[in-house]
Amino acid sequence: MVLTDVPDTLTGNCGEDPGTACRLAWDLTHSTAFTQLVKVYLAGPVSQAGRILFVVLLALIIRVIINRLINRITERAATATLPVTSNGHERREQRARALGSILRSAVSVIVFGIAALTILGILGFNLGPLLASTAVLGVALGFGAQNLVRDYLAGLLMLVEDHYGVGDTINARVATGTVEAMTLLTTRLRDVNGVVWHIRNGTIDSVGNESQGWSRAVIDYPVPYGEDLGRIRALMEQAADSLYREGGWQELMLEKPEVWGAQELSSKEVTMRLVAKTTPMRQWEVARELRARVKAALDAAGVQPAGPDTIVVSAPPAITSGEERGTETSG
Repeated sequence: MVLTDVPDTLTGNCGEDPGTACRLAWDLTHSTAFTQLVKVYLAGPVSQAGRILFVVLLALIIRVIINRLINRITERAATATLPVTSNGHERREQRARALGSILRSAVSVIVFGIAALTILGILGFNLGPLLASTAVLGVALGFGAQNLVRDYLAGLLMLVEDHYGVGDTINARVATGTVEAMTLLTTRLRDVNGVVWHIRNGTIDSVGNESQGWSRAVIDYPVPYGEDLGRIRALMEQAADSLYREGGWQELMLEKPEVWGAQELSSKEVTMRLVAKTTPMRQWEVARELRARVKAALDAAGVQPAGPDTIVVSAPPAITSGEERGTETSG
C-alpha cells in the first residue's frame, strides 16, 4: 500500500462513507498511516465480525421462536381429548414428542444452514460453485444410502399415521412383542420370551397392532357332545354376567360378554365360544378369569369335562403261593 498517494483528508483516507472506527482514528490522530491501518486491519474485520454475530444471533432467535411454537402445538396434541384406553395417553404423548423432535431438528438444520451460507457470503466466498457441488454430493449420498433414507421415511410415516407406539403389542411378521422404543430408524420389540428384537422400519411391510383402541378375549371351551347346548349356553352366560357385574372387572370390559355358540364339532365334544371386548392389553387376564368362572359353573351344574377317552390301567395279576415259594427257593 502506498500511503503517499492518499489525500490528507477524511474522505481521502476513509472514503465517501467513512466508518466509525476510521473516522475516529482520523479525528484523533490526523495520521494517514494510522488511519489506513485502522481501516484495512481493524474496521474491515470488526465490521465482518459484527455482521456475522448479527446473523448468528438472528438465527438463534428465529430458532427459539419456532421451537416454542412447535412445543405448544405438540403439547396441545398430546393433551387433546383421548379415547378411553389405558395406554392411549402414553402412545399419543410419545407420538407428539417424536414429531416435535423431528420438526425441531428440521428447523435447526434449515435455519443454521441458511445462516452458514449467509456467513460464507459475508466472508467473500462464491456460493454458486459451492451450492452446485453440495447438490451433486447430496444426490450421490442419496443413491448410496437408499436403505437408510427408506428407513427414515418409513419411521416418519409410522409416527404421522400412528400405526403403533410405545407400549403397543404388534405383529411385525419377523417378531411379535411389545414395543419398547421407536425411532425414525428402528423399532425395538420384546417378545413373550424376553428376546429383544431390533427391526429396521424400512423392512416392515405390514404390521398388526393388537392393542390399539380395544382388544377381545376369546374363550373356546369344550363340552361333551351329548350335552344340551342351550343349557350350556345359559350356564356360560350366567358365569360371564357374574364377572361383568363386578366393579373391578367391569372396568376392564367395554361390553357385556357374549356367548357366540358352537365353534367346532367332533364325535366326542362341542367347542363353545365366549368372547368379551376389553380395554387394550387386558384381554388375557379377562380370558383367564372367564375360563375359571365357566369351569366352576359347569362343574356345579354336573357337566362332565370333555376330553380324550379314559385309559384304564389294570393291576398286575396276584402272585400265587406256589410262585412265592419258588421265588424263596431260588433266592
